[in-house]
Amino acid sequence: MNDLTILCIGSFFKGNAFLRECKRQGCRVILITIEKLKDAAWDWENIDELHYMPKIVLPDITNAVSYLARDRRIDRIVPLDDFDVETAAALREHLRTPGMGDTTARYFRDKLAMRVQAKDSNIPVPPFVHVLNYDRLRAFMAEVPPPWMFKPRSQAGSIGLKKVENSEELWRSLDELGDLQSHYLLEKYLPGPVYHVDSIVSEREVVFNIAHRYGRPPMDVFHTGGIFTTHSLDYDDAETQALFAINRQVMSSLGMVRGVTHAEFIRSEQDGHFYFLETASRVGGANIDELVAAAAGVNLWAEWARIELAHLRGEAYVLPPIRQDYAGLILCLARQDRPDLTAYNDPEIIWRLQNKKNHAGLIVASPQAERVSALLQSYAARFAQDFLAVLPPSTQALA
Repeated sequence: MNDLTILCIGSFFKGNAFLRECKRQGCRVILITIEKLKDAAWDWENIDELHYMPKIVLPDITNAVSYLARDRRIDRIVPLDDFDVETAAALREHLRTPGMGDTTARYFRDKLAMRVQAKDSNIPVPPFVHVLNYDRLRAFMAEVPPPWMFKPRSQAGSIGLKKVENSEELWRSLDELGDLQSHYLLEKYLPGPVYHVDSIVSEREVVFNIAHRYGRPPMDVFHTGGIFTTHSLDYDDAETQALFAINRQVMSSLGMVRGVTHAEFIRSEQDGHFYFLETASRVGGANIDELVAAAAGVNLWAEWARIELAHLRGEAYVLPPIRQDYAGLILCLARQDRPDLTAYNDPEIIWRLQNKKNHAGLIVASPQAERVSALLQSYAARFAQDFLAVLPPSTQALA
């Protein structure tokens, strides 16, 4: 089957490596994106058809894809961003193409759905309640002391999250939301370090995973500004193995069949246990794909494409050789339009953020975890002096 057609949906600019791998394997690649990304640096030579829409929303996208399907056989529909996961699932349902459908997609987009499913599978999650029935909401607040996390169910990452200190503050927020209240949940705030596990799943089996720890929880960086860092964990450490175990439980419970995932967990300062926070059926944002490549030698975008195409062709997916080095990522919002990083010249630097205005970023890699930690600590202090700018939190997702 060398005449496969892959339709990619992209509300944000990302996923060039996915497009390249599909084209390398002889596929016809169709990309639907939004008009404001016309000038983005897409891999034009690896795209056979490029279509623009003002917004990628239902039912407009359903009509557009159905029109394309009149004279094209679409074999796979792939979302390149978290915001496109449910859209792609709806399209698969409508066209009856293989892949994740509406119900499973909700588990990887809806923070309430994933928590309910995880709790029903005996996976530890922070205590939570749906913002729906006021009696249940009052009972939750009486039983679980503040502070609480007030979370939108279907945003990405830290967008829209709010720390609530008392019931009066919550009721004010609900008054402002009006009929949108049911699209939120309230959760116990657990202080503690936050981790992410990035995985490759093939036929319901986690065939690759790697664990990292954030320097500061992403929510804190998103809402108060500062330096964003994350670094690899020791591969044989008990903490890492515990994260891998709970991540496998999550993927099994939520019904992940094939693809890549990004999941976040917190280790409670109160009891030392890991709790599941959220997951997504996509490559992690904020250049985490580059971080994983630096540590393990694996391009998650390309492997996602290889998994999809192997299944289409009835072949077994084979994981490429894996390294076990250590890597660290540092990013911040910068005062300068084009930050000058030439003074950062350690040989462990293997990646530099480019072509993104007012942002500075580096990735370091080494066979020694201690070297990575030392560089990140040093660079965090230097970034704060050389580049750091702080703005009010955005309402838009990070690319």
